Amino acid sequence: MRSRSREATRARARAAESLAPPSVVDATRAAIETSLLGGERRYDRYEVAELADVPVERCTELWTAMGFAIPSDPDSANYTDSDVAALRVLKRLTDSGVLAPDVIAPISRATGQAMSRLAEWQVSLVTEFVLNALMENRRSPGKWSDDSDPGAASADVGAEPFDEETVTSIVVETADALLPMIGELQNHVWRRHLAATAERILLRTREGDDSRPFAVGFADMVGYTHLTRRIDITDLATLLDEFESICARVIAEHHGRIIKNVGDEVMFTADDADTAALIGIALQDAIGEAESLPKIRVGMAYGDVLVRYGDAYGAVVNIAARLTGAARPGTVLVDETLAQQLTPPTGLSTRMIRPVKVHGYSRLRARQLRRKTRWIRADGERAPRNGRTEDEDAG
Repeated sequence: MRSRSREATRARARAAESLAPPSVVDATRAAIETSLLGGERRYDRYEVAELADVPVERCTELWTAMGFAIPSDPDSANYTDSDVAALRVLKRLTDSGVLAPDVIAPISRATGQAMSRLAEWQVSLVTEFVLNALMENRRSPGKWSDDSDPGAASADVGAEPFDEETVTSIVVETADALLPMIGELQNHVWRRHLAATAERILLRTREGDDSRPFAVGFADMVGYTHLTRRIDITDLATLLDEFESICARVIAEHHGRIIKNVGDEVMFTADDADTAALIGIALQDAIGEAESLPKIRVGMAYGDVLVRYGDAYGAVVNIAARLTGAARPGTVLVDETLAQQLTPPTGLSTRMIRPVKVHGYSRLRARQLRRKTRWIRADGERAPRNGRTEDEDAG
């Protein structure tokens, strides 16, 4: 099944290459930009700065902060009316005092990085849909011997390039149909996160503690570099999707928050040590049950953390990262502070290990996190062992 899916993906890729001569690509790109940006690129950097009433140096700074390149030719038309409108919004936010001038660039950078990743996924989704639509458009009765196998028609589909009008029409129609729905979903998820974050911050304010420490953790796949040399890109994408999906589910179920995913590693935070500990054990359980995934290492630390524009910084983050690298496959290491914060009801305990020598710390004191007994699940509840509970075995 997997090889069949892989072959179909490769067939679509080969068809895409044959269906997209340079002239069609250029026309499609222009049509997409007009559809997405609400118009053509009309202004150079000086014109957009004048229209937005923002210094050109400031425009350049914000543009690069959002992750976009500056054209080498200063007189090239690179900006649209929507770019002017966005700069005007930023200017109103600073003029009204909502945003201090020195935080505009960091906020633009954080927003650009988050949106860039979303865009990669969304464009991949739309591209796959468009390619299937193009192949279906080329299809005619009797041309495919097996309707269930898209790869069977790859040679026929790629026999002649599509004309410019057909490609641009399908691309624009698809974008116009899908992107509003994706945008609506994206806006809802954003608002839900706003509500959840506001509730969390308000609770801290009510408790009179604005600088309450966090637990920070990392989960890292073992042998990832070696693994990438043994599997192809399609299998790698499947593996990463499964890893990120399991981590996201486990962390959310235990009321943690994902800070970021970096390839084979996920970084997360939790409000207290008990929550972090349950997340660490639950991650090991869930990944261990996924036969297609390698083992993981988990490292966690607890203390004061600087949370800035969606990311986390400080010594606690560094310690958690170092512990992750020092952990053995299938284990969870925590620092002394997190271990001391654990409360008995979690059903977890720690075992002292030899001081860890890692970069920046010559003798980092750490403990291995584990269940008090083999009958305690990651949620702290007793679980049957071979059909019997611990109490039954003791009796």
